Amino acid sequence: MKEYKTVTQIAGPLVFVSDVSGVGYNELVEIMLPSGEKRMGQVLETSKHVAVVQIFGPTAGLNTTQTRVKFLGETMKLGVSTEMLGRVFDGMGRPRDKRPQVVPEKRVDINGAAINPFSRDLPRDFIQTGISTIDGMNTLVRGQKLPIFSGSGLPHNQLAVQIARQARVVGKKEPFAVVFAAVGITNEEASFFMKDFERTGALERAVLFLNLADDPSVERLITPRLALSAAEYLAYEKDMHVLVIITDMTNYCEALREVAAAREEVPGRRGYPGYMYTDLSTIYERAGRIKGRKGTVTQLSILTMPGDDITHPIADLTGYITEGQIVLGRDLHRKNIYPPVDVLPCLSRLMNLGIGKDRTREDHRGVADQLYAAYATGRDLRSLSAVVGEEALSEADRQYLKFADVFEQRFIRQGKDEDRNIDTGTLDLGWELMAALPEAELKRVKKEFIEKYGRKYRDGKKEAG
Repeated sequence: MKEYKTVTQIAGPLVFVSDVSGVGYNELVEIMLPSGEKRMGQVLETSKHVAVVQIFGPTAGLNTTQTRVKFLGETMKLGVSTEMLGRVFDGMGRPRDKRPQVVPEKRVDINGAAINPFSRDLPRDFIQTGISTIDGMNTLVRGQKLPIFSGSGLPHNQLAVQIARQARVVGKKEPFAVVFAAVGITNEEASFFMKDFERTGALERAVLFLNLADDPSVERLITPRLALSAAEYLAYEKDMHVLVIITDMTNYCEALREVAAAREEVPGRRGYPGYMYTDLSTIYERAGRIKGRKGTVTQLSILTMPGDDITHPIADLTGYITEGQIVLGRDLHRKNIYPPVDVLPCLSRLMNLGIGKDRTREDHRGVADQLYAAYATGRDLRSLSAVVGEEALSEADRQYLKFADVFEQRFIRQGKDEDRNIDTGTLDLGWELMAALPEAELKRVKKEFIEKYGRKYRDGKKEAG
């Protein structure tokens, strides 16, 4: 271990140390303040004789003459063990639940290693979240990375804990765990997450990492990597199926921009660093399935789009790397519909790998396509009826208009503790709603499925009529 007293500059969370040698990228650093207090840091950049160190904490009390910097010769590691389940940690991996430190089975590098593309297996197997708009129309499969695009003030936190609480693989008794990472959240949100996990008993199979808004912004860059390191250990070494939920990736990107500005880097789009795409990929690409391993890592990342702008760099780059998106709509939220999932701009690119016969149900694809088409038609007719009036529409158009309203109130809307199964709770509900449309309009479902699953709702409608 080498110790230096050659600090030349302190800028924001960064300390510049000159005349160094043999220092590696991401190496851990111990900083001794003139007062004798110790703080930890990490090497962010090395050049010929200068190292840039980012400090985990405030830089108050440091100076360029008496501060001592010791390079520890190793990267940041997380002590992992199955004892982590049921525990709550802070953004640096220290216990927040007033319980003792976990006795680690091993220590792993939090930066992980990229999964060899040759070793990757296709994501498959349906994960039931209990939420119809996701399970029925934008299905999540094991090994997928699927972000949730939200906006300020929308109930993405409630949706996150509901998914964490309800997510499971149907019909298989396999070990399942949730790793929940909250980045840059308020004390109120942290309290909400902890109380909800404890109230519902979901904490028993979960690991929580909570980074608060008043914690150092540099810590936000560490928290998702700690969560993913814990998830990889549970998945690939303990054969568990792990769902990783990260909220809020926007806070992560803001911290990335803050550190880049302190380094006086040339900014990219809207001030974010030009390497943000690469940085985000080091987080998102850690989800997946590996050939020969039983465990899987599935990732749900939540981000709040600044100004509800889906073309914003954070949402834009996330969309490039991940396999679809779930979009929360403000119009639905104004109608007091929970969860306000706007199904039209949503997409799950890997949905077909996890649905169909022997996975969900043989009619799943057709039902999802027909519901999407009918709701899109109804939404279009709302705009038209606002101009020409509902009386000017044909009978079929009025049926689609009514379908859009009923679809929002019955299919999209559900309770915050309502856990719908895929068969009776979601797909059968879809057939019930489609019974309001003429049979000739059901062009995206096979006739054999109409007879097998939809006929009872149509016949019941005639009897009621």
